[in-house]
Amino acid sequence: MILLTPFDLALASLLILINAGLSLFLRLGIGRQLMISAARATAQLSLLGFALKFIFELIHPGLLGLMVLFMLATAGWEVMRRQSLRFAGPWGFGIGTGAMCLSSFLITLFALMVIISQDPWYTPQYAIPLLGMILGNTMNGIAIGLDRLTQTLWEKKAIIETRLMLGQRFSEAVSDIRKDSIRSGMIPIINAMSVAGIVSLPGMMTGQILAGAPPMEAVKYQILIMFLIAGSTGFGTIFAVTAGARRLSDHRERLRLDRLKKY
Repeated sequence: MILLTPFDLALASLLILINAGLSLFLRLGIGRQLMISAARATAQLSLLGFALKFIFELIHPGLLGLMVLFMLATAGWEVMRRQSLRFAGPWGFGIGTGAMCLSSFLITLFALMVIISQDPWYTPQYAIPLLGMILGNTMNGIAIGLDRLTQTLWEKKAIIETRLMLGQRFSEAVSDIRKDSIRSGMIPIINAMSVAGIVSLPGMMTGQILAGAPPMEAVKYQILIMFLIAGSTGFGTIFAVTAGARRLSDHRERLRLDRLKKY
């Protein structure tokens, strides 16, 4: 494996600086955001590297559990922050976090205990990277699905209320919107699988090949990861959108947009 030096990373960072300069020149208004995101990624990944070195050496389920809880909480917070219309109260954090816990966490357990069959199954070297890849992609799907749901319900308030006045149940009145929201959340992973190996070389496969793994072994792991991500994204998005839609109604079958806050 070719080891990278700080100078190599500094050269790569020039690409970020050039893009920030172009943003300033074209008045795109994203230069500062791009720089902050790059700095955050550098700091966060560096801290993660130190933490993982410590966790890998101990192989303790308690430490792994704390790491998993931190990852889930952070992902839930990010899902909430990405919504321009957020659920009021603890629901804003709870729906996304609950959906990811029921999908990403359980599917990761399934992969570790049934498919990979590593002994012990909680070996951090396998558990943390696997959960991270599944959780990150599931988070994106859930965020997109919930954002599509709340935005569309807000924009089509009059249409939905007319349907309710004509005697439709709430689930029937929002059925099309719910389906479109779930489809929107699934589009990124569907696109990724459609072009894998033709237009793009997925990150995990590329990393393994660069590290010296046989190409076919890298391909097998990449197929496994993409299937796990697709399953988790599907389950998580369906749960989150369904729970979100249910939260925006009550026992009298009314549309309750007062349970949303606009940011």
